[in-house]
Amino acid sequence: MTATGTFAPEPGAAPLARMIAAQTALETRMLLRNGEQLLLTVVIPTLLLTLFSAVDIISVPTGTAGGEGGAVDFLAPGILALAVMSTAFTGQAIATGFERRYGVLKRLAASPLPRWALMTAKTGSVLVTEILQITLLTVVAFALGWSPHGNPLVVVVLLALGTAAFSGLGLLMAGTLKAEATLAAANLVFILLLVAGGVIVPLERFPEAAQSVLALLPVSALSDGLRDVLQHGSGVPWGDLGILAVWAVLGLGAAARYFRWE
Repeated sequence: MTATGTFAPEPGAAPLARMIAAQTALETRMLLRNGEQLLLTVVIPTLLLTLFSAVDIISVPTGTAGGEGGAVDFLAPGILALAVMSTAFTGQAIATGFERRYGVLKRLAASPLPRWALMTAKTGSVLVTEILQITLLTVVAFALGWSPHGNPLVVVVLLALGTAAFSGLGLLMAGTLKAEATLAAANLVFILLLVAGGVIVPLERFPEAAQSVLALLPVSALSDGLRDVLQHGSGVPWGDLGILAVWAVLGLGAAARYFRWE
């Protein structure tokens, strides 16, 4: 009989924290190496911010807490919301959907890494990507003349709740639909919410009957909340936070209940 500790290194699973960190790093590298994901998460938001700030394509309100500002003061908060949606919802839904189709999730679920830890690693990858996105978009917005106002802590809370809401919806879609259906549906939802979610086109431009419905969308709540704080210098947008919290609870709860690993 072989004594304990004979083999070096001793075989066995790594500590849980190290496994989560390694999986998070792997998920992040895979996302940043994917050209289509980079187009969706980085290139499109940056181009939209630059184009609509520099060219008077859509008339947007520009009043801020400090007076009259440029179009970038209206657009930057909406583009930040779009960046969160593109990563936490669209990108994550498509990537996870195809991982599920090709059996990647099934194999990872059989590894020493618990399933909840895998979801934690995916969430960590989303957060790392969002930090990079927000940093880049903030630099571009400042270069275009952005002058934000408000409490940065409120902005962080809005972004965190928005990430939770979109992550839940993205995982729900990826865990219940076929990969091809997820690809089509996620891109379609991205385009529809880009147009009708108050990101670029103000909700006031839509008919009054539609405004009350569109305002309940997660991207509308995130855009409006960020705009209230960063453009108008308002306090805590409790209504928008409440909408995002409801979407987060419903999305994450449904994903936990109905997500299929195979």
